[in-house]
Amino acid sequence: MTTQKGNPDSTRNLGRRKFLETTALAGMATAGLGLGLTGCAPKEQGAGKAGGSASGATAAGASHGNYEVPPGKLDDYYIVSSGGHSGEVRVYGCPSGRTLKRVPVFNIDPMVGWGITNESRAIIGTRPNGELKYWTGDTHHVHGSYEDGTYDGKYFWVNDKLHSRVARIRGDTFEVDRITEIPNVQGQHGLFPDKRDPVKQDVNRTTRVFAGAEFHLPLPNDGRDMDSPEKYGCLFTCLDAETMEVRWQCRIDGNMDLVATSYDGKYAASNQYNTEGGVRYEDMMSAEHDACVFFDVARIEAAIAAGKTFRIGDSAVPVVDGRKAANADPKTALTCYVPIPKNPHGVNASPDGKYFVCSGKLSPTCSVIDLSLVEKWFAGELKTPREAVVAEPNLGLGPLHTGFDGRGNAYTTLFLDSKIVKWNVDAAIAQFKGDKNAKVVVDSIDVHYQPGHGYTSMGETRNPDGKYFNSGNKFSKDRFLPVGPLHVETEQLIDISGDRMVLVHDHTAYPEPHDAIIIRADAVKTRQVYKLDDFPNAVTEPGIERNGNKVHVRMTSQAPAFSMREFTVHKGDIVTLTLTNLDKVEDLTHGFGIPKYNVNFIVNPQETKSVTFVADKPGVFWCYCTHFCHALHLEMRSRMIVTA
Repeated sequence: MTTQKGNPDSTRNLGRRKFLETTALAGMATAGLGLGLTGCAPKEQGAGKAGGSASGATAAGASHGNYEVPPGKLDDYYIVSSGGHSGEVRVYGCPSGRTLKRVPVFNIDPMVGWGITNESRAIIGTRPNGELKYWTGDTHHVHGSYEDGTYDGKYFWVNDKLHSRVARIRGDTFEVDRITEIPNVQGQHGLFPDKRDPVKQDVNRTTRVFAGAEFHLPLPNDGRDMDSPEKYGCLFTCLDAETMEVRWQCRIDGNMDLVATSYDGKYAASNQYNTEGGVRYEDMMSAEHDACVFFDVARIEAAIAAGKTFRIGDSAVPVVDGRKAANADPKTALTCYVPIPKNPHGVNASPDGKYFVCSGKLSPTCSVIDLSLVEKWFAGELKTPREAVVAEPNLGLGPLHTGFDGRGNAYTTLFLDSKIVKWNVDAAIAQFKGDKNAKVVVDSIDVHYQPGHGYTSMGETRNPDGKYFNSGNKFSKDRFLPVGPLHVETEQLIDISGDRMVLVHDHTAYPEPHDAIIIRADAVKTRQVYKLDDFPNAVTEPGIERNGNKVHVRMTSQAPAFSMREFTVHKGDIVTLTLTNLDKVEDLTHGFGIPKYNVNFIVNPQETKSVTFVADKPGVFWCYCTHFCHALHLEMRSRMIVTA
């Protein structure tokens, strides 16, 4: 291979933007996706070179002193992010990008003992033989609870696409307290809480969580109808925000992707692809439009109260029919299908409560849906659902997700163009009405590379502050030191407070995060020390209790010692060990590990956890503190003696 003289590695430095754009377009052409993908965003005011923004402001040229969080200072925001197929949730500081916590959710974490302690196993769920039902997961979308249209910091919910579950994380501890498996669905992808009660309008906080299933399948999926795709279906699910029980499900046409909810509590919606109901790739591409399906929550719950439901398989969850054929009359319809261009990806609610925006993915457009017109359709005052679309601006190649700044502007990720486009919603509506002078695209900035999810600070609330946009990029390639074939991903923070976007910095993310929210730090009230009476099994009197071959070891920890210097059990005993941390000092966490027994967990100040295992190996086993706690940390041990 020929290289430039004096630079043997110059082949690595070819114009990446040109390469990425050329191959992306070639790939689309090869796939035969003749969907009008000719409308690239215009080169706005000097936009364009790799490593730079539309305004020419590069990360190196930005005034980083404005964004630096000095030692000893705290961030202004939390970023609460999914962890993808790690099965976890991550918490970053913003604007620093510092990793603050990795929250185990659907995965096993031997540091904190998630999936090891009895308490965590009960939340995750076990099989009759005591094994975990699942020990893998795939988190995608994280969203927080609301009060008065903004985050209250009480809860965060995240989905598991792999095993169709929803988990709830407490905002005061950033730990999971409930996990619910949804019946009769696969690919539980989109998720969003309501922002106020849809029936009791005096309840101005989150009461329900909505989850959309992406994969359609036989209903029930018990071996019947496997070769009859026309009988497959998808279910939209409503969970109770407090109990985490499934309230109801709604059967729909097509597959669901993301979910959004209205600020008045009336509607939930999901963008859809594969309205054809195909089971193969080529079968999912024939229709001219897909849809954004709207759910009238109050009507659905009235239908359930009236007994207009059915059951699927052995599930006791009431199901209503939300398919088009069963909802032809708008005045009684439970659902409304708004046609939008093919294979949309993402639906987001504008902070003024007026619009939902669906990104095109295979179309270079975003569809702006006026909720007041959706309401008119449900009232029988709109001829067709398509009339609810009030704008469809051409933004560029591969639009995926949209955030808002509270000043009338939207920010959309362009996957194929590797850009973020800033556009004005009112201008897009004016252009749609025929105003040829409307300036829709306000700004654009290159990101590196292929952005997926993007989100603004407080952008999914009534009070977005328009300070930051975070671009979650799917590829990093040459952005960081190489560590082998698997590359980290790039999270790029962008300042959107001015007229032009400015790239602030990159921070890495272990693969593969998806969606996230940026929430003001003062909205989250965390606790630093538990209360002993939070735990019914808290140990106040250490000791050993034997009942046949079942042994209960009750122990406490207080730096730098465990309450029991040794304990004896017999080979074959089923041992439950309960440990309470009696320390009351912030950040004084203890660990407990037993060599050769797969036992390792932590207890935070005043917390209690337990593990159960079979003492199947005789000998001496030094149980030791695994989490640094004291100058005598290394000496903090207890002997487990297993007699033959």
